[in-house]
Amino acid sequence: MDIKNSIQSFGKFLSGMVMPNIGAFIAWGFITCFFISSGWFPNEQLAKLVDPILKYLLPLLIGYTGGGVVAGKRGSVMGAIATMGVIVGADIPMLIGAMIMGPLAGLLIKYFDKLVDGKIPTGFEMLVNNFSIGILGMLLAILGFYAIGPAIQTCTQFVEAGVEIIIEKNVLPLVSIFIEPAKVLFLNNAVNHGILTPIGVSQAENTGKSIMFLLESNPGPGLGILLAYCLVGKGDSKQSAPGAVIIQFLGGIHEIYFPYILMKPLLILAAILGGVAGVFTFSILDAGLVAAPSPGSIFAILSLAPKNGMLPVIAGILVATIVSLVISIPIIKVSKNEDDDLEKSKEKMKNLKNVNNNSSNNEDKTNNVTDKIFNIIFACDAGMGSSAMGASRFRERIKNFNLDISVTNTSVDNIPENAQIVVTHKNLVDRVMKKNSNVEIVPISNFLKDPLLDELYERIENQ
Repeated sequence: MDIKNSIQSFGKFLSGMVMPNIGAFIAWGFITCFFISSGWFPNEQLAKLVDPILKYLLPLLIGYTGGGVVAGKRGSVMGAIATMGVIVGADIPMLIGAMIMGPLAGLLIKYFDKLVDGKIPTGFEMLVNNFSIGILGMLLAILGFYAIGPAIQTCTQFVEAGVEIIIEKNVLPLVSIFIEPAKVLFLNNAVNHGILTPIGVSQAENTGKSIMFLLESNPGPGLGILLAYCLVGKGDSKQSAPGAVIIQFLGGIHEIYFPYILMKPLLILAAILGGVAGVFTFSILDAGLVAAPSPGSIFAILSLAPKNGMLPVIAGILVATIVSLVISIPIIKVSKNEDDDLEKSKEKMKNLKNVNNNSSNNEDKTNNVTDKIFNIIFACDAGMGSSAMGASRFRERIKNFNLDISVTNTSVDNIPENAQIVVTHKNLVDRVMKKNSNVEIVPISNFLKDPLLDELYERIENQ
């Protein structure tokens, strides 16, 4: 469990530098898609925006964000200065360099501030604060220019060469063996934005598109599983599946189908084989996107497809959906006791509800909470997908009570100190408890429909 949490936390840290800036990536993608010579509306003047945004703006945003994650505003400024060194010191887009220099700069200024805390003479605080960033930032920029930038460029070129070999040898579809299980373990944002996006951006600069943007974001594998539940599912799973299809395929919130796999783990085979089939189709049809779609909605994906590349993208998604659907149907049908399994799953969730790490004998305390509810936070890995959906739906559900209850969403790593009740997926409970020992935790398996959400609703109704 500690290893999984560590991997999730590290992946969240990487993706946390990219996700807040996804809008900038999409803007660059649209400019590329529309205005380059082979775009929808070729414009030689506007096409001049493509290279500066890619080589300067995007890395600086990542470095600024990465430094801020570690050391606040001072870390952000340090991160931007340090990132500039690797940008100028290399001939390729320094997205990976920014993901290294930003946090490194934040750590440096953070430790410096601790070192001089309480030792600065009165009246010299501003002088020390400004000159510390100036001097340390300069030194990191020089280090990035002469050493880190060239080293990252060499490593990046090596990785890109490896990716090209994988594509040429037609073994790229096999990456789905790793990507699909990683998604279900809530590493989807880390894989997509922490690993695939930097590689894809570099490829898109040279070829105008990249298949890397489609590897994780393909909605086909998850869509096939949800459609299978719609056709042959039983009980609550069948009833909730149609709504999940809309949210996953049109809304792009892929986390919605993860519980359906966790409820019947053998379905991971359907996701993997659907992913393999989809990537194989993308490969043979030379499909790709100009930027990373976020969220992975069919609308976002198609809007970022090149002018002459929309049909290959649709074909890959369709093939992945069909393969996943065909494999999922018999797995679900042979599960004779699916309703029993679902009820057992619900019972387990009831036994786990309201987990509290504040004391060793807290079961009775958390299972019989009578305090007035005033603050509910829905938390997921990134704080933008399933938690936003869950919070919105629950807020709508209780609005007729006219109670002064705040229902918001955030990532599991940014839960505010004043949180009272945290609703999160059961696989993320340990990460919540690690930093929030005094909150009541409601560990659910589905942000849309879960017995523990019903119990929380009843508590509010009684209130």
